[in-house]
Amino acid sequence: MVRLRCVLCSLLHYMLPRKRASEGGVVVEGESDAATNSNTSKKARIGCFATCSGAEGSGVNDSCRGFSASGSGENSGGGNSIEGMAFGVSHPAEIDEDLHSRQLAVYGRETMRRLFASSVLVSGMKGLGVEIAKNLILAGVKSVTLHDEGDVELWDLSSNFVFSENDVGKNRAVASVSKLQELNNAVVVLSLTTKLTTEQLANFQAVVFTEISLEKAMEFDDYCHSHKPPIAFIKTEVRGLFGSLFCDFGPEFTVFDVDGEDPHTGIIASISNDNPALVSCVDDERLEFQDGDLVTFSEVHGMKELNDGKPRRIKNARAYSFTLEEDTTNYGRYEKGGIVTQVKQPKVLNFKPLREALSDPGDFLLSDFSKFDRPPLLHLAFQALDKFVSEIGRYPLAGSEDDAQKLVSIASDINGSLGDGKLEDVNPKLLQQFASGARAVLNPMAAMFGGLVGQEVVKACSGKFHPLFQFFYFDSVESLPTEPLDPNDLKPLNSRYDAQISVFGQKLQKKLEDAEVFVVGSGALGCEFLKNLALMGVSCGQGKLTITDDDVIEKSNLSRQFLFRDWNIGQAKSTVASSAAASINPRLNIEALQNRVGPETENVFHDTFWENLSVVINALDNVNARLYVDQRCLYFQKPLLESGTLGAKCNTQMVIPHLTENYGASRDPPEKQAPMCTVHSFPHNIDHCLTWARSEFEGLLEKTPAEVNAYLSNPTEYTNSMRNAGDAQARDNLERVLECLDEDKCLTFEDCISWARLRFEDYFANRVKQLIYTFPEDAATSTGAPFWSAPKRFPRPLEFSSSDPGHLQFLMAAAILRAETFGILIPDWGKNPKKLAEAVDSVIVPDFKPKKDAKIVTDEKATSLTSASIDDAAVINDLIAKLEVCRTKLQRDFRMKPVQFEKDDDTNYHMDLIAGLANMRARNYSIPEVDKLKAKFIAGRIIPAIATSTAMATGLVCLELYKALDGGHKVEDYRNTFANLALPLFSIAEPVPPKVIKHQDMSWTVWDRWIVKDNPTLRELLDWLKAKGLNAYSISCGSCLLYNSMFPKHKERMDRKIVDLAREVAKVDIPSYRRHLDVVVACEDDEDNDIDIPQISIYFR
Repeated sequence: MVRLRCVLCSLLHYMLPRKRASEGGVVVEGESDAATNSNTSKKARIGCFATCSGAEGSGVNDSCRGFSASGSGENSGGGNSIEGMAFGVSHPAEIDEDLHSRQLAVYGRETMRRLFASSVLVSGMKGLGVEIAKNLILAGVKSVTLHDEGDVELWDLSSNFVFSENDVGKNRAVASVSKLQELNNAVVVLSLTTKLTTEQLANFQAVVFTEISLEKAMEFDDYCHSHKPPIAFIKTEVRGLFGSLFCDFGPEFTVFDVDGEDPHTGIIASISNDNPALVSCVDDERLEFQDGDLVTFSEVHGMKELNDGKPRRIKNARAYSFTLEEDTTNYGRYEKGGIVTQVKQPKVLNFKPLREALSDPGDFLLSDFSKFDRPPLLHLAFQALDKFVSEIGRYPLAGSEDDAQKLVSIASDINGSLGDGKLEDVNPKLLQQFASGARAVLNPMAAMFGGLVGQEVVKACSGKFHPLFQFFYFDSVESLPTEPLDPNDLKPLNSRYDAQISVFGQKLQKKLEDAEVFVVGSGALGCEFLKNLALMGVSCGQGKLTITDDDVIEKSNLSRQFLFRDWNIGQAKSTVASSAAASINPRLNIEALQNRVGPETENVFHDTFWENLSVVINALDNVNARLYVDQRCLYFQKPLLESGTLGAKCNTQMVIPHLTENYGASRDPPEKQAPMCTVHSFPHNIDHCLTWARSEFEGLLEKTPAEVNAYLSNPTEYTNSMRNAGDAQARDNLERVLECLDEDKCLTFEDCISWARLRFEDYFANRVKQLIYTFPEDAATSTGAPFWSAPKRFPRPLEFSSSDPGHLQFLMAAAILRAETFGILIPDWGKNPKKLAEAVDSVIVPDFKPKKDAKIVTDEKATSLTSASIDDAAVINDLIAKLEVCRTKLQRDFRMKPVQFEKDDDTNYHMDLIAGLANMRARNYSIPEVDKLKAKFIAGRIIPAIATSTAMATGLVCLELYKALDGGHKVEDYRNTFANLALPLFSIAEPVPPKVIKHQDMSWTVWDRWIVKDNPTLRELLDWLKAKGLNAYSISCGSCLLYNSMFPKHKERMDRKIVDLAREVAKVDIPSYRRHLDVVVACEDDEDNDIDIPQISIYFR
């Protein structure tokens, strides 16, 4: 799981719009009470996904000219119009769960269906527009119409990944259609090249404008705001290192789910008969309730009045308790049990139109608290820029002092007219920087805002997540070079990087082109990074970009790893991604490798490789790999740009040599694991059931068949190893192998059905009967407390019925997969529920007899369910003897076929079995069941992922890349980010500096590594340290001690070379490509105080 930095709860107070209390469970905010009351006759809406008037289809009506669809060639201009645009479909297309599984984990089916029914307009197809369109097409909206009246310029190639030099002179919208269409053939991608009219906006649920004047924006927004139902209006732009965003989703917009998190729950331990009542919960997990939340109760024994499903408000929320605003004095006395569940409240937002919000913007969404006063200034700056363009007819020129002063003058005039809202300081220096880069659309800014805006469109079309309310401004002026820019250095060179040069200058551009970059991973993050780097010109000169990934492309990757197409499934990710990146910029010098980065590949990623790097960019999906790369970067003192996503959340961390702490300096706490006894005997939620189901799947279908094959491949070696082990695990392995080859051996599909039926009886009837025989419902613990108290749930055995679809689903999947392990052909009728039911009803099931001496593990600290026995050795010998008899009856070449779990193939019955196992177990314990998709998320350990947060994270990282490659920036210039696009919330802060250790007149950090050259002896190393005031008393290499001052014999080693000692004593095998050896030295100062010194590298070649 990716690391997501903790954010103080107090940030929410500043970053989210303020709530007002509201009766009836709907929170309303935004306008004054008077304004709210004046709108009571209008219906609240959730986006505009309701079915609207108009014929179904995928086009637009006759009045909309200038549209052309993907594949229709050039713009029709008014010839081939497409008629009958649909606004909502009553029967939306089925969701392709293989393609959208990671996105479904974030949004859910209902939100996806609303997206599938939504048509979106994106106006302005420069870098920002194409990023927004890309994210929406990947998300799977119904249609995206690309609008632009202008033609492609060479300047646009700095930020638009679909344009090539061959597109220069073509209409931007038309040139974008075919490549964007490739991202998702289920989305209709259209182009519109003529001037927009307000009436055309009625064809869309949401409209986004990236290149529009304020005057025209207000005209369009007025129309969208007053339209029935309202049309979501978004105005956004990127100007150099500055960006703005405005959202208006109408006078009353309903948010169904403000944060996208699952409702919080708690297991009740007690409820008092008081007014108000105190509810205490078990300390299994902390409660996540907040004062004012609404909750419902279920499964409460005794105080049954609370089980009516009515939402109740709570207060005084604590870690394991809360107060209920209700008088329970006369209710029944609480006995046991009960679940309390949070009720998520819808929320109505009253958006103001742009015309009104411009002069009364309300609270700005903050991102960087070191720039607390920046948003009002940028609000003024973007208005001044609009006026500049309307008066002069162009954007300010890069480096032009006159144009900058003109913009400052306009801003000052606007500020002077604001009255009480006037700013004390318009910050002329910042406005000059703003003016100089105003014409440029930088790729990292476009990627960041493309992700942010794409998410806002999803909110507008679905009501999922809290919209941005209403203005957001952002800048990254810290990315500018530390040296003052010469205006001549900003002049265009008639190259594809001219826009970037106009902001950063030619010198930084040269550094980018000559950089040696290592990108680790080419999944979702990696694809975005490669696109960004290609557009920025990184490694497009004398430099080289190396990318590695050992994975291959799967269908589920295509919804966010946008460099891949369906015809690439099964191919190496890094190879396909590098080819796609090279097509974006043919000058990119890129090498694709398929190696995992780790200790085992240090012959590939050797010392010279790391030493030559300029920067490392991680695009990984697991912590262990991140930690390894972090250690390599620490060792070779290379900048590491780190990022990760989890659903709508993303984070970035800059690891800069000597300036910041390294990635591994702080660790997230490990995920809490349920005790083994809970999973196997006392589950109380569906996660426990699915964990058990996954474990049983792997044991039955993968591990046991693999053990059988290990035995059959070399019986003597296998049985000897079991005898030598002589423990409970060896005994258990042999028992499972014997079962497979003897009493449970299957020869026909009918045998597999019998096996599956008996498994059902064992899992869901007999084991439960044994459990409640051993621990009856009235059982007590050694202290006299009820054994079956929360969080334990008393189970009930299931009675098999072939007419129960759940029972039959389990049986079919189990029989088919059992047949697969034995290589048995599955007959056609085996997948026919009716025929299968007939076959299973003929299976004879023996009666169950409980065991009086059955041992059931109840210790939460136990790590094994198998207990050791003094008879293990004798039992093992007996099992081996029986196995030998079975082996003589087998065909010589008989082998089983282990089944490895694959979650993303819905035809292989893997998830059918796991869902069946989990849901039948859930029925045993009265736990709510889940569908196969939800089971896939949990059992498959699917990490929720969407394109928008990925794009935003990579954009933010690439803004830091400018700083890392330029050099000379201070720690306060860098930024780490945590963002949650669902809320939306941003927390941008300076990185933490590394801890400094001081000794005499020296100081060092974790970044330092001391180097001793000329192949020193042990004595020479000790003298070298003594000269620094350090007395070494221990030197080790790996896990082996080379020297310790307490051992007299070690003094005989004084004149031996360190490298020779390492080879002889530590048995170190030094590869031919390695020129040095690392040792760890423990030292004291002259006062016998331990001093932590850096690692020492002994160079011997």
